[in-house]
Amino acid sequence: MTEVRPTAAASASLWERDEEVAAVARAVDRLCADRSSTGGLLVFSGEAGLGKTALLAETRRIAEARGCTVWSARGGETLRSVPFNVVRQLLQPALVSMLPEEAREYLGDWYDIAGPALGIADPGDRQADPQGVCDGLVAAVRRLSRRDWPLVLLIDDAHWADQETLRWLAALAERLEEMSVLVVVARRPGDLSGASARHLDTVAAAADGPVTTLSALTPDATAGLTRATLGRHADAAFCREVWAVTAGNPYETVELLARVQDSELDPVEARAGELRELNRSARGGGLVARLEELGIDATRFAWAAAILGTGISVGLVAKLATLRTEDAHRCAELLRTARILTAPDPATGRGAEGDLEFVHPLIATAVYNSIPDALRTAMHGIAARIVADEGHGAAAAARHLLEVHPDDDEELVGQLREAAREHLAVGAPDAARRCLERALEEPPRPESHPHVLYELAEATFLTAPARTISHLRTALSMPGLDGDQRVDAVFRLSQALLHNDQLEEAVRTVEAEAARLGPGPARMRLQAVHFMWEGIHAGEATSPGRSQRLADLASTCTGRDNSERALLILRGFDALMHGENAEEVAELCDRALVNGRLAPGLGWTDTEWGIELLLMLANAYAFTDRLDRAETLYNEALRAYESAGWSGGHLALAHAYVGLGHRRRGRLTEAESSLRESLRLAERVGRGLPLYWSATCNLVDTLLARGRVEEAWDVAERYGFAPPYPSTIVLPDPRSVRGRLLLAVGRTKDGINELEAAEKAAAARGHHNPVLVPWATDLARALSTEDPARAARLAVDVRRQAERFGTDTAIGEALRCAAALETGQRAVRLLARAVTYLEASPCQYEHAAARIEYGTAARSAADLRRGLDLALSCGADGLAARARAELATGAGLR
Repeated sequence: MTEVRPTAAASASLWERDEEVAAVARAVDRLCADRSSTGGLLVFSGEAGLGKTALLAETRRIAEARGCTVWSARGGETLRSVPFNVVRQLLQPALVSMLPEEAREYLGDWYDIAGPALGIADPGDRQADPQGVCDGLVAAVRRLSRRDWPLVLLIDDAHWADQETLRWLAALAERLEEMSVLVVVARRPGDLSGASARHLDTVAAAADGPVTTLSALTPDATAGLTRATLGRHADAAFCREVWAVTAGNPYETVELLARVQDSELDPVEARAGELRELNRSARGGGLVARLEELGIDATRFAWAAAILGTGISVGLVAKLATLRTEDAHRCAELLRTARILTAPDPATGRGAEGDLEFVHPLIATAVYNSIPDALRTAMHGIAARIVADEGHGAAAAARHLLEVHPDDDEELVGQLREAAREHLAVGAPDAARRCLERALEEPPRPESHPHVLYELAEATFLTAPARTISHLRTALSMPGLDGDQRVDAVFRLSQALLHNDQLEEAVRTVEAEAARLGPGPARMRLQAVHFMWEGIHAGEATSPGRSQRLADLASTCTGRDNSERALLILRGFDALMHGENAEEVAELCDRALVNGRLAPGLGWTDTEWGIELLLMLANAYAFTDRLDRAETLYNEALRAYESAGWSGGHLALAHAYVGLGHRRRGRLTEAESSLRESLRLAERVGRGLPLYWSATCNLVDTLLARGRVEEAWDVAERYGFAPPYPSTIVLPDPRSVRGRLLLAVGRTKDGINELEAAEKAAAARGHHNPVLVPWATDLARALSTEDPARAARLAVDVRRQAERFGTDTAIGEALRCAAALETGQRAVRLLARAVTYLEASPCQYEHAAARIEYGTAARSAADLRRGLDLALSCGADGLAARARAELATGAGLR
């Protein structure tokens, strides 16, 4: 092993790091090749002191030498509770250097979403969607990378990064192919669990090759470093003892050699025995003892610096340590000389001019842990007050408040509640949860206790519905939640139960609360919510007389407020599901609008009612052949959620129903694109939820319409599109779609069984709309050979229900079904009528299918060509192939 010392520009901690440095150089070269180069990701892992920070410093040197822009950030052990701490360090300096208009121009629509998380814009007045904020931060890097190409991002001590940053980093890692930026991450192995560990695992999986694990120095390298530091006369025995004492840890080796120089110890075998004592003075208890030797003022200064953790200025430390300014400056100089504190490297952009930081995280940890427990707690309390007095806000003070012992302090409860509101406004619900859980430990006074629980439920609503349910039930069992806030809490509880797949409990909860109230808007709202949850329940049966009670209640509504409008929508959707006249369904829905638009308070991002009600409205229009109105609502939802930065379940559902609109219209290619995007978003929220079923069911239906049967089967297998089915209604009916899929792949018996199960479920619920629950048409076709009598009865029943419903699509599809059971001129006449109805329908795929079937039965080349053109415009490859085959034979065509 060579003992040649690294280049002068390199840190002593870069000994034996040639392979790692070469990997960095190659990655930088790839980045700098041209602006179209894809991003890269390197991950270095190593225990404390193995040179991760030195390797990142060398990365900076190499990148800047190649003309790269380099931004860096570092996690901190005491700062993990500060949301967006690391990503702010990384991106904020570049953005605050811009004029506000310039920053808004660069970030575009993402400015109002990601700006508050980055601390460059004021938050909005509602809870930010965490996924939307995460996507906005990814978009910020993408846009800034175009301006500052070639861009290198360095993240040190990622194991101590806050959870919000790690979520962003994982998302960024998966999308680096879309941007020209190199990301280099350094972390310690292990010591993480839960979401943080999963995020770092995602980062590791996306890296350009395996994670590089740094090793300790070999004895030969330690000898080389020792002689390079102390002189060539250091003898072999002394060098071996240096390695034995430090176990080859580069940081400890450098610190030990500095102690040797300070003590003027002769590097010979006879003095090697003194190395262990010197090494102890550089770490743990030895470091604390050395700190105490500097005096009580210097010790207090170091303790205050460790409490602050970041933004360590002499003035701020002086306030916390209760030191005079001149004494504080003297202590700062003592600690710099003792290599405990140092000025941040200006190149990193960390800290303002005059700020300080600890020389190494090991020192920061040792100093923090050396503070007596009671004093540490008290100092955090003082730090919280100082941070608040400096005007940094409750959220900035919250990390200190979290460390204060509970003491029945209502003022502290108020500060934590305010911090939680600030965290929610920037998209950090986990940070808000920590604040509110700590507030409960204080504990709050009886009059504020249920309000804290309610706010805690708001913080956990998007991520932990089971926990939300518990908090809201407890809050509702206490006195204090009254009026509209209590109604809101009951609605939120029912929503959480719905999201937790406890729909029957959601129905009972709302029903019981409504029974407690006298007549008025609050009771009517809960009655509407009760009918809404019952309306989307996919259980075996509904409560007796539900539809009649809903019809009676809705008959008294004129649409004068949102409770009445909600009841009109619910009555319209219920009538749709039961196959009542489509004109009456549409008329009910029209009455729920104000001048043809959603009423104030009933918008897609309004939380008083939720997304389910508006989807009922839009779907009622979609399946009554009012596709223009339905698509307007679906696209409004998509725009509203995108502009608000709601990138979770709401956006997934919006894409799913935009896809449903395309499918109904016959734009199958566009439908597939929207539904695949919906599934991508739904994957991030979690499998098994109703939104997941909506995307999967519609994608399978669309792929079958396109004639891509094998692909439809693969999607069903991959995403679990099989029993058991969700407790909420999915449109179209998943049993019907799965039955059609089984028939298409040749599993006829299984397909018939599935369609018969759909028949039973629909009958139990009274769902007789053949467009929404189309089991009967497929079952009739499947039984046409083995049980033609039953098939004929089914076709007659479908036609009767379609004529009752009255849309062109329903009647045309029923006629197609009847024609499939006939031959000769009878089939031709039925198909001719089907074509007439479906030509007037907005559903072009069904029109194309009817045209091709008629052209085939009537031997009409003109109709086959017309059907072929329609199929091609729809993206219905299977239909197009069938038409081409008939045209190619040419036999008997007119």
